[in-house]
Amino acid sequence: MVSLPTESHESMSISSQNPIAPDEFRRQGHMMIDFLADYYKNVGSYPVRIQVEPGYLRERLPETAPNNSESIETILQDVTNDIIPGLTQWQSPNNFADFPSSGSIAGFLGEMLSTGFNAVGFNSMSSPAATELESIVVNWLGQMLALPKSFLLSTDGSSGGGGGVLQGTTEAILCTLTAARDKMLNKIGRESIEKLVVYASDQAHCALEKAAQIAGINPKNFRAIATSKATNFGLSPGSLQSAILADIESGLVPLFLCATVGTTSSMAVDPIGPLCEVAKTYGIWVHVDAAYAGSACICPEFRHFIDGVEEADSFSLNAHKWFFTTLDCCCLWVKDSNSLVKALSTIPEYPKNKATESKQTTLSRRFQSMKLWLVLRSYGIANLRTFLRSHIKMARHFQGLIGMDTRFEIVVPRAFAMVCFRLKPSAIFKQQRLESDYMETQTNEINAKLLESVNASGRIYMTHAVVGGVYMIRFTVATTLTEERHVTEAWKVVQEHTDTILGALDGTILHEVVG
Repeated sequence: MVSLPTESHESMSISSQNPIAPDEFRRQGHMMIDFLADYYKNVGSYPVRIQVEPGYLRERLPETAPNNSESIETILQDVTNDIIPGLTQWQSPNNFADFPSSGSIAGFLGEMLSTGFNAVGFNSMSSPAATELESIVVNWLGQMLALPKSFLLSTDGSSGGGGGVLQGTTEAILCTLTAARDKMLNKIGRESIEKLVVYASDQAHCALEKAAQIAGINPKNFRAIATSKATNFGLSPGSLQSAILADIESGLVPLFLCATVGTTSSMAVDPIGPLCEVAKTYGIWVHVDAAYAGSACICPEFRHFIDGVEEADSFSLNAHKWFFTTLDCCCLWVKDSNSLVKALSTIPEYPKNKATESKQTTLSRRFQSMKLWLVLRSYGIANLRTFLRSHIKMARHFQGLIGMDTRFEIVVPRAFAMVCFRLKPSAIFKQQRLESDYMETQTNEINAKLLESVNASGRIYMTHAVVGGVYMIRFTVATTLTEERHVTEAWKVVQEHTDTILGALDGTILHEVVG
């Protein structure tokens, strides 16, 4: 449990003090660090998935804010009693769901510095260090990824037109789509927006479709192109070209392609080079979304997954997913930064000065680069590669454990640090008509039941996906505190719940089939 300090008389009220009085700031700050250190020490003992019902907090907290000040000790006690039980423990070493938001001491401290300075970075003059540091650290990371020079600033800070910027979680897709839209409409006329078409695979993140709607793209012109197991659910260049030609024949205008490196459902990788070759024939803006998997590409042995990126127009990854940087921190690189700025900037008179040529696209931006800077400096390239490789090694270990249990199968080839598996039909139905649609439906239902049983235990947490009609369980290693022993224990939990479920089903399914 999180240990809490004893409330002192002096800390009963701070109403008469300056809200940022240095001595009180120091006292409460130290207390908060101690609280969080204890939390991380014990986070593995908490149920990973929440064990409370929706609306629980409303029953625990007062209906109105307090009239008088309350001590930090009292507030932290309520955090322990009321808030932590309502959190899915994303930082637990037993969290293997979704794409965990990895953290690190450096990331936390960088966030503290960013928040502590509370700098307002709406242009270069307002906070030159914030503007310049962002350009530098994004360039550093771009170099680590071996991105083409067209995406980077030169060593003297100049640009041939490209550059990098930090965004929120899914803003990169919206920003690049908006830039592509305006660039195209400037050629064909604003009234032609109804003709614009956006392309992606049916495995692409739903954020793309949402971004298309926000950007004013006709929902009927969003193409989620079907993928198949034959291509490991990556987007086929031939399928893309067929969709483009059909749209041109219908009088529509191909606009934007989002190619994904590491899809959420199955970790599929779209072939960037061949897709770019098709897209460029028709003047389509290509964005490469490597939100999770892109971090691994700082390792030379995984860099080939983004081969062909030199032909794309933009590239992004989320450093908060698998690069030990706290939420939120999305890194975006573009070849044509002017397109981005023209589409997104409005510069009124009051912030204009000699330094406003910083090509800023938003106002009141947070000093996000501080935490990425601390991560890069505190660990260095060699250690960051080691961290990432250790997660991939643990995923291989889990894959090996699955391979030793004949009741299970890997549904799609493992990629990076995610394993997709399921309980096989033959484990449920023995030798009864394994080819039937009925058995596939029942197999999906049993796997869903298995996952819910495992998650309800609170011991580990995983999520699922459905690809090609197959329900599969996703196991992702990306939480900073996870060690191989946690992976081994997770597999034991899966086996225990499998034994229980199959034991309860023994004879039931067979009776239904035969009857």
